[in-house]
Amino acid sequence: MLINFFYTLRAAKLPVSVKEYLTLLEALKAGVIGPSVDDFYYLSRITLVKDETHFDKFDRAFGAYFKGVEMLTDFGKEIPLDWLQKILEKELSPEEKAAIQKMGWDELMETLKKRLEEQKERHEGGSKWIGTGGTSPFGHGGYNPQGVRIGGAGKNRSAVKVWEQRAYQDYDDTLELGTRNIKVALRRLRRFAREGSDLELDLDDTIHCTAANAGLLDIKMVPERHNKVKVLLMMDVGGTMDEHIHRVEELFSAAKSEFKHLEFYYFHNCVYDFMWRNNKRRYAEKAPTWEVIRKYNKDWRLIFVGDATMSPYEILQPGGSVEYNNEEPGADWLQRLTHAFPKYAWINPEPQGVWQYRQSISIVQQLMPQRMFPLTLQGLEAAMRLLSK
Repeated sequence: MLINFFYTLRAAKLPVSVKEYLTLLEALKAGVIGPSVDDFYYLSRITLVKDETHFDKFDRAFGAYFKGVEMLTDFGKEIPLDWLQKILEKELSPEEKAAIQKMGWDELMETLKKRLEEQKERHEGGSKWIGTGGTSPFGHGGYNPQGVRIGGAGKNRSAVKVWEQRAYQDYDDTLELGTRNIKVALRRLRRFAREGSDLELDLDDTIHCTAANAGLLDIKMVPERHNKVKVLLMMDVGGTMDEHIHRVEELFSAAKSEFKHLEFYYFHNCVYDFMWRNNKRRYAEKAPTWEVIRKYNKDWRLIFVGDATMSPYEILQPGGSVEYNNEEPGADWLQRLTHAFPKYAWINPEPQGVWQYRQSISIVQQLMPQRMFPLTLQGLEAAMRLLSK
């Protein structure tokens, strides 16, 4: 009577074999559980699913068969990326681009000052005034490739400078995860060692010593096994990363539970000469990047988490940061960090399908070849395999 249940699991692309299905039937025949759907759920999962990475697929298939949840033909179907259309929207004319590119920052700022003095009303969609949605180098939500954004959250991700003091929020490392997949992927980066003061029972040695002691109990304890891998986590925060807060919080929470030796720092868009540990005190408690490089040795695995979505100037040019005039380009600091920590990877929460449309992502990929991975189960597993070598 459960043959359709078996086919439902196979339709969900679960690797369930006939032998495992027969094992489930034998357990039911032996009366291992009572007449309860919940009991059957746990019995079927333990007999049919051998890899916990498939638990979520199993839950969906089980719900589809027993609880009236709508059955999907493709359980791995991704959400359509309709919003990519904005990449192909309005473009500047060659004349407009040429005029803006000839301006230096001093000239741009002087022009902005004059327009602020002259402008008396709201403008939208224009190329001269300070407004929204147009091609002017000043305003918000426009399409100028060298614009200065004035106020509000980023929209088209092309601003070279931002005229405002920006406040970010720390990622929550106490977030209760909605899925176990991230933890499962991170467990691929493990190197166990018995160290520390915490003790646990050594069952095999206890049995051996008790037998050798004529049956008198001789308990043996050993230091608890811990994952000795050391992880240095550097996370982009604010701006375009606001769209990915929930997923990065899940990753951060999972990392703190999986790695005993974990240190983390924040940066915005690209790493420069300083980072910080607390976003509320990021101006008062800066951590110089050189100090971070000297503090940790080459044994630490370096993981960047960020969407790498910014103006190319922020990576390649001195003074390219949207917040202050950095003396050295971000690319130099990225190369110093990856040289100091040879085992490194970049986790990108942006869908992999949009990477080719973002010039800044391509630049970061060139700076760390074959080491950028999407924030997906497969991407995390691939990154952890690379870091574990």
